Amino acid sequence: MLSAFRVIGVDMRPPETDLPIQFTPMDLGLESSCLDLLQLLRDVRPVAVIHLAFVMDAVRTGILDRDRMWQINVAGTARVMEAVSEANREWPMVEKFIFMSSVSAYGPDLSRPATEDSALAARTYVYGLHKMEADRVVQQRSPALRGCSVYILRPHIFADASVDNYFMEAFRGVPGGISKRAARMRERGTRLPCMLPRGNQYLQNRIQFVHIDDVARLVTHILKKTEPEVQRLTILNIAGRGDPLTYERCVQLANAKLIRVPTKRIFELVLRFLWNRKISTIPPDVVPYMTSDSVMDTTRLQEFLGPEYKNVIRYSIADAFADCFKKEASAAKTNP
Repeated sequence: MLSAFRVIGVDMRPPETDLPIQFTPMDLGLESSCLDLLQLLRDVRPVAVIHLAFVMDAVRTGILDRDRMWQINVAGTARVMEAVSEANREWPMVEKFIFMSSVSAYGPDLSRPATEDSALAARTYVYGLHKMEADRVVQQRSPALRGCSVYILRPHIFADASVDNYFMEAFRGVPGGISKRAARMRERGTRLPCMLPRGNQYLQNRIQFVHIDDVARLVTHILKKTEPEVQRLTILNIAGRGDPLTYERCVQLANAKLIRVPTKRIFELVLRFLWNRKISTIPPDVVPYMTSDSVMDTTRLQEFLGPEYKNVIRYSIADAFADCFKKEASAAKTNP
């Protein structure tokens, strides 16, 4: 989608792609990365910076130290913004800055759909706490970017056949950990059951998804916009079209085996057991998020895109989630 642009990737590891992307290794967890990034900006003179760098999966990345994670996630975001601000000191070279926040920044218990003006109230879940802090950093520092339009995107859970996050692991049942036991379980095709505490309310909790292709289309749409924003800071909730799904419906669409445990506490203890033994990547501190409503209002996104809304956000929430299990559904038809 970015074929019209020259793309320079910055990360700790090179991307696994054959696309013509120039790559520069950099660790945003290090204080020196601010000067390194500033030099890169001066060398390549980009019109836009898209900040995606974030440690979500501590098990797979091997970054288990929470201070190290905070240095990358929160301090790293501040370093990126400082570098852009300095690069724009004399004239606005970087015209657009896009930061990928998250629904998790709002916290759990979103029975009333969160709007972009709702309080950020993340708790327990480290990734959500760091997204909340980084989101605030971007809001506070956006005026210092000197003539640069700033976009904070708050997507719900990414969905697609290629997506491999903890939530999809819960429904696919694939042991995603890095232990030898997890590897053996994957080799045998062992599928872990989906778990929820007992009580109908947990099945009826609602959740949204957004297809990663739609997020990519939105980022591309922003990059190609020629008219300036009325306000320098634009915050957008992002989810697929249509109604949220209940957890019960998610279990059905995933064709998952569901096991009910007596209480939320036991649910957390089981997740902690699997996490500590590196069998699963599902963090136990995410329990409050997985046992409550998680719904956002996307009215502002629809207004922002206007007539382009359906061309950019092409997937419904249900279709985006179902797309994650097409391979499994195809295999089931082939081998009944």
